Amino acid sequence: MLIHPTLRMQSWGFVIGAALFALGSAPGIATILGTAGANTSFFVGSWFFTGAAFVQLMLSGPATVSDKGSPAIRADWLASLIQFIGTLLFNVSTGAALHAHTVKGEMHLVWNPNLEGSLCFLVSSAIACAILWRSGSHWAPRSKDWISGWLNMLGSIAFGVSAVGAFVLDDGNTLDPSLANAGTFVGAICFLLAAAVFLGRRNADEHESATAP
Repeated sequence: MLIHPTLRMQSWGFVIGAALFALGSAPGIATILGTAGANTSFFVGSWFFTGAAFVQLMLSGPATVSDKGSPAIRADWLASLIQFIGTLLFNVSTGAALHAHTVKGEMHLVWNPNLEGSLCFLVSSAIACAILWRSGSHWAPRSKDWISGWLNMLGSIAFGVSAVGAFVLDDGNTLDPSLANAGTFVGAICFLLAAAVFLGRRNADEHESATAP
């Protein structure tokens, strides 16, 4: 059996993953789902992110091309690879959050991979936006690539803010739980919208790859 990765498959993975992150961090949701329920939503969502990121990596094309006789790494592929690594780090972080019961465990198994994953998303989004800039698309609000690229950048910044708020203090509490939840929620909504723009009808001149979460 052969599985053919598609842009639609990729987009749905990001949409579902982002929706689960938004659900787990939505205002007041902890009182309904409880901490375990919210963490489970993050964990399941992280695997949808990973699946979608893997599809995007497959769709990004070869890692290198020949440039004036020497191999050169393609920026599209590099951004996809870094993003995929980031999703794997979120798998570790969200999975550990379900079982970590010590301050040391929360710091090293939950917060550290969370921060590293957020940094990977930031770097990946920065590369994607640089690609848009180099192609002359620094202002193209009618382009799905442009909309998706900048929404992903906003989402990555929000996830970075969330990671700062989630810093684990010596007493086991987080630095700013409200900031952590708000950053995750805003970032998830941005990622959801960034992927959703590719679920509609595509014009023939649209670039066939969504730029991340």
